[in-house]
Amino acid sequence: MNKLTKLITLTVVLFSTVVFVNAQCGEKVDKASIYDIKVKTIDGKEVAMSEYKGKTLLIVNVASKCGYTPQYEGLEKLYQTYKDKGLVILGFPCNQFAGQEPGSEKEILEFCQTNYGVTFPMFSKIDVNGENTHPLYVYLKKEAPGVLSTQDIKWNFTKFLVSPEGKVLQRFATVTTPAQIDNELKKIIK
Repeated sequence: MNKLTKLITLTVVLFSTVVFVNAQCGEKVDKASIYDIKVKTIDGKEVAMSEYKGKTLLIVNVASKCGYTPQYEGLEKLYQTYKDKGLVILGFPCNQFAGQEPGSEKEILEFCQTNYGVTFPMFSKIDVNGENTHPLYVYLKKEAPGVLSTQDIKWNFTKFLVSPEGKVLQRFATVTTPAQIDNELKKIIK
């Protein structure tokens, strides 16, 4: 076999393995719509995602002790700029990446408000990968897979843009800043 044939074969095997692993990971969601899912606010109140029907959502897994934590500032700026036009940013703390969100819900909220003036809705700490993945993230990852169709969240501050109709429009990597997402928001928020 020549080098090109070997490369193509390797790529197909790798892609097939990724698809198989994702299919076997046990993350199942039986929700037909994002609006069928319930979440818990950072103060413990259960909320149906249907409360956000008709709103543009930016859903983010966040952490207080991460190199990307300063993105809170940009997220809050987006929220202040577009909240009156229907944008809601939803922050979901997650401690799955190098233990960068070890605090209690109370400590997380205090940190966000004190250091970044966060006013957008924050939620209870969840898992975004693995067998305890929250149903919201099972749904989001299914609707907007990552690179090579892998579903796992790679790091803190992965972002999902959801239309007012509940369609997951785009998944943004950790390195995509809120300022870069502003351009996408301008296309859907009038």
